[in-house]
Amino acid sequence: MNSSTRSGKSPFFFFLLVFVMSAPIIWLGYFYKLPKEIRINLPFSALMLFVPMIAALILVFRENGMDDVKGLLKRTFDYQRIQEKIWYLPIIFFMPLVMVLAYVLANLTGYHIPDPQVPVLLVPVYFVLFFFGAVGEELGWQGYAFEPLQARWNALGAGIIIGIVWAVVHIIPYLQAHHTAKWIVWQCVTTVLARVIIVWIYNNTGKSLFGAITFHAMLNVSEMLYPNYGSYYDPFFASIILGVFAVAVIVVWGSKTLARFRYAA
Repeated sequence: MNSSTRSGKSPFFFFLLVFVMSAPIIWLGYFYKLPKEIRINLPFSALMLFVPMIAALILVFRENGMDDVKGLLKRTFDYQRIQEKIWYLPIIFFMPLVMVLAYVLANLTGYHIPDPQVPVLLVPVYFVLFFFGAVGEELGWQGYAFEPLQARWNALGAGIIIGIVWAVVHIIPYLQAHHTAKWIVWQCVTTVLARVIIVWIYNNTGKSLFGAITFHAMLNVSEMLYPNYGSYYDPFFASIILGVFAVAVIVVWGSKTLARFRYAA
């Protein structure tokens, strides 16, 4: 695949750099753990979440200089691109809805889950923490790699490619968190589907990185609000719900751009 474009961006080298830079952090994950006070089942290697941003900034500086580096960083809060404010509904509430439906589906199929206890006062704290984590990823995935991939493979193809890379880079950290092979497989499926939804939101909000970052943050917040800080979260049920929504988005908005609403007046 010739991943270089007229913009000079090379997703192939970006992906390669992400894997190379993540390797030492993943290796340290076998020897160190996050403090027990952090009630999230995350390995030390989860700290590699800032690697996509760092890799993107390195490549942007190499290709176009410091001005473009500053420009990419400024896009973290490019909310002014979101002209149709109705898009804040899926940005904020899409993933909570997915998790609620996944919870209902799990209970209907006999999968016993404790009653949810939403720590309301902690939600803003979770959001801020996960927002900055999402910045570390989305400045790379959407801010750097997406556009040249979309130019070559269309919106759906670019979303699937980034989703697969996004999933693969997390496999070893999932293993370090002691998840089962089945859990990891379905989480990878969920990851790819979530990327398709992120692309849908990104292309419909004037290519707003703020929109993609906020959605990504809400994805993680929603998982944390699942019973017992996400310990009962099963990606199998989430993937079913996300799959239904993703298919609907593709059918209604079209795979080429995921932004051409077929039933507009």
